[in-house]
Amino acid sequence: MHSAHAQSFPIIVQLLIALPFFIAIIFYIVAVIVSNQHKKQWPHFRTICWLVGNVSAIVTLIGPLASLSHVHFAAHMIGHLLLGMLAPLLMALAAPMALLLRTLSVNTARTLSRTMRNPYVRFISHPINASILNVGGLWLLYTTSLFNLMHEHILLYIFIHLHIFLAGYVFTIAFIYIDPTPHPYPYVFRSLILVVALAAHSILAKYIYANPPQYVPVTQAELGAKIMYYGGDAIEIILVYILFYQWFKSTRNAIHTKTTISSR
Repeated sequence: MHSAHAQSFPIIVQLLIALPFFIAIIFYIVAVIVSNQHKKQWPHFRTICWLVGNVSAIVTLIGPLASLSHVHFAAHMIGHLLLGMLAPLLMALAAPMALLLRTLSVNTARTLSRTMRNPYVRFISHPINASILNVGGLWLLYTTSLFNLMHEHILLYIFIHLHIFLAGYVFTIAFIYIDPTPHPYPYVFRSLILVVALAAHSILAKYIYANPPQYVPVTQAELGAKIMYYGGDAIEIILVYILFYQWFKSTRNAIHTKTTISSR
């Protein structure tokens, strides 16, 4: 990445972007404490996922990695994997919506459930739309001058990083259902769309290898592309495993129910 076209933003900007994730950690822990007072213990596994997921996002937005990502493409790509893939996956596994519904009063929880059924949520959480927002956004970022502009304008930098995280989170919950899902789609449909989306992500990594973004040196682009390709594969394998496990579990339960009914 050409140093003349990249700059580190003030610490206050880094803090501003990372602040929502610090707040999310506090809210989640408070919700766990409140929920545990009235209902059975919230799984420690989910709390750990939430903490690690938020920390994964925070280290990409503030600190040494955040500063280095402005001048080194490989560091930027590590940040992309943490912020756009690992953090969303871990936070989805933490089931924040289920925890919130357990914590709220019955009437408030019902209102929230009705809100989640609105057409906008249905549109955004559709697997195809979520894939376009996520992978399509990455194609736009790395194949246009947007990547270079992001390092020159603070507001654009903030917007793109928020988009990378939110699009990654929506993409994750569009395929694996950990929280209550008001608009579920069949496993076959989700699996087919996921394969196409993951292929588009891998092809983008190869494109970056052969066609470095503007002002990114060839050696940095090649290293960053490898990190995106192989690091993305590692996280995507977990996503695919969870989807197929949920599919297997659903099929097994359906077969068991039919067997039980027929034996009566």
